[in-house]
Formats: sequence, structure tokens, C-alpha cells
Amino acid sequence: MGKADFHMHTSLNDGTATVREVLNYIRDRTDLDVIAITDHDRLTGSYEALELANEYRFDVVAGCEITTLHGHLLALFIDKPIPMWRPLDWTIGKIHEQGGLAIAVHPFSMLTRSIGFRSFDGIMRNGSPEIYFDAVETFNPSVAGRTCAAKIHRLNKSRFHLPEVGCSDSHHLEGIGTGYTTFPGKTAQDMQKAILASQTKAFGEYWDFLTHRRIAQLKFQRIGRNWARMGRSAVRAFARG
Repeated sequence: MGKADFHMHTSLNDGTATVREVLNYIRDRTDLDVIAITDHDRLTGSYEALELANEYRFDVVAGCEITTLHGHLLALFIDKPIPMWRPLDWTIGKIHEQGGLAIAVHPFSMLTRSIGFRSFDGIMRNGSPEIYFDAVETFNPSVAGRTCAAKIHRLNKSRFHLPEVGCSDSHHLEGIGTGYTTFPGKTAQDMQKAILASQTKAFGEYWDFLTHRRIAQLKFQRIGRNWARMGRSAVRAFARG
């Protein structure tokens, strides 16, 4: 069985590690077969990872976490940016136009921007052949994912019957692989086929309080470094002015 984590963020967005650091950590500290860098509303990190992919043993998939008007939506196997702040159904259609997968991540969570029940149910009832979820993230180790896990598990088993995936949604190195998806095969193509055939399973372990505190510390450190760089740049610009 293959193992994948295709929901993670880098310092090009709101994560704390560079693309190279993420890829090296995956190589040295995990047994993942397929990964995707899915920074919010941009493919920059994904493009960089794809350029470096031939240096690593695991497959890299293009991806992005898109902010729709109705919550976050994961897009995999896309190669062109998709605008943010558009309706959920429109965004799903644009993902499928590119042959990509549209995955609902941490749905129903009140702690981060997420697809709510009414919007989710609306997509499930949509009659268009292009407007549908390819899978739902039923395991997300963050507190945002943990708070909605029971609800999405219950509803997916009883009502929606979507393929289930697990991902880390990691913004720091140590979180990568703490949520993951298993699938028959080892390659990105195998994973894509498994999702479409409902042959995936979601696993992982939830983060504890110390892990969340560590994430917050790393984010504040990164914000501080960014402000320091911006301050120096502003001073230099003023001096040149």
C-alpha cells in the first residue's frame, strides 16, 4: 500500500519551512510515497517542488488550497492558478476543467475557514456532471480538524459516501505525515485512481497541546523575521529616496 500526505504549507505562504526544507524532511523523516505542497491560493510552492522532484524518491503532485466564498477547497493535479473568492461550485468546475481533483478539507470546522454543511450538501445535490467533490478529508490532526471529525465521519458514512482521505495540513516540519492517506500502489497516478475508485483510507494521530504551542511559536518567529526584513527594506528605500 502507498502512503500520501497532500495537504501542507510552506514559508512561501503561511507555513514555517521552505520548499527545500519540506522535501528534505519528507525524504529523511517519513515513508511517504506521494506528497503535494498546497499553499493557499497560489501554486508557487507547488511549482518549486515539481522542479526539485527528480531529486527525491517520492512523487510530487501539483496542488493548492483555494479560498472560495464558502470555505477552503483542496485542488490536486492542476497546473494553472484558480482565482480565490469565487463561489464553491464555480471553483470546483474550474478544477475539473483542468482534470484535477476537488477535495473538501476540514469541512464543518468552526476554527478555520471551512465549507459548512449547507454548502457541502448543496454540492452533493448539484445536478451538474462537473460539480462534485472527489473526496473528503476525514482526518486532519489539527485542533480545527479534530473538532469536526466526528460529524464528517458520521455524515459521510450515512449520507455522502465520498472517498475518504487523511492529510496533515501541516504548517511546520514535524507535522508532516501525522495525517495520511493509504492507497493501492505507490505512485501519484495510483493515488489518483484510488481516490476516484474509493479505495483510499484515512489515518493519523492528533496533535497535542505542546505541538500546537510549538506551531504558534514558529509562526510568530516567522512573522517577526518578516517584519524585520520589511523594516530594513523600508529604511533602505527611504535612504535611496
